[in-house]
Amino acid sequence: MVQTALTVEEFQRVASRIETEVGKVIVGQREVIRYVLVALIAGGHVLLEGVPGLGKTMLVRTLASALNLKFSRIQFTPDLMPSDITGTMILVEDEQGRRTFQFQPGPIFANLVLADEVNRATPKTQSALLEAMQERTVTVSNTVHRLPRPFFVLATQNPIEMEGTYPLPEAQLDRFFFKLLVSFPQADELVDILNRTTTVEEPRAEPVADGGAILAMGELARGLAVATPVMDYIARLVLATHPEHPEAPDVVKRYVRYGSSPRGAQALVLGAKIMALLDGRFNVAIDDVRAVALPALRHRIILNFEGQAEGVQTDRVVRALLEQLPVK
Repeated sequence: MVQTALTVEEFQRVASRIETEVGKVIVGQREVIRYVLVALIAGGHVLLEGVPGLGKTMLVRTLASALNLKFSRIQFTPDLMPSDITGTMILVEDEQGRRTFQFQPGPIFANLVLADEVNRATPKTQSALLEAMQERTVTVSNTVHRLPRPFFVLATQNPIEMEGTYPLPEAQLDRFFFKLLVSFPQADELVDILNRTTTVEEPRAEPVADGGAILAMGELARGLAVATPVMDYIARLVLATHPEHPEAPDVVKRYVRYGSSPRGAQALVLGAKIMALLDGRFNVAIDDVRAVALPALRHRIILNFEGQAEGVQTDRVVRALLEQLPVK
């Protein structure tokens, strides 16, 4: 159930408590934690990319604990079948000996679903997430089953071990609200990690909010108005990711094949609204848009052959857009 309307002060207080609880377990990665929280409030899904051992799985588990949500983990492997995710029909016998088919829900029926190493499953299995991520439903044997609210998918993938993997298609990448890069910890952070994880008692996050609070925070954010100049800037920013657009900078025209979809613009608007509320403001500024531009656009820009051959990162393209696109 959605709670009653929140004030901006309550919004800030709940968000701060969630970040504090997650910070008890996760060392550093404050920016990643903030952006994951922004995506969850917006009702979006997140793709976490980083080398093994950086705490991506632990981050998702800790969030589920801090938010008191039903958590489910799916380890993606090449032999994973779609029914292993969505569920299947099983034959059940009642006390009178009558046999009927009954739907057995899969692990996708949870509030917070961790799709671990999502690029290790075949495209057929990856596509099982599409309907769930977009429609919040699962269809089995021509019957539509609704997923619980709230529903979030946080997927992880390893960028350095590509043998035996199946890169996510653009259509599925576009369904992720944010793509976040999890970086390696600094020396002092690594020492803190060792101190927390090599003792008898490891830190744990206590529940400080529930699904209703997240839904209420999302409703408050969606109710925020965005000034026309800010909305125009978002539209121009997304259009400038397309190489054929007149405002596209040289780096886009040279290295980009396809630019962002309208979903990228939606992510920019919702992300900017939530960033403004986290700062205690009801007015959305251009700086709020810039703050979420990298996670919202980096996975929605498709490089051409020249860009791939020269090892150009989409972050470089987005940064060039932010630097060169004038604010009117």
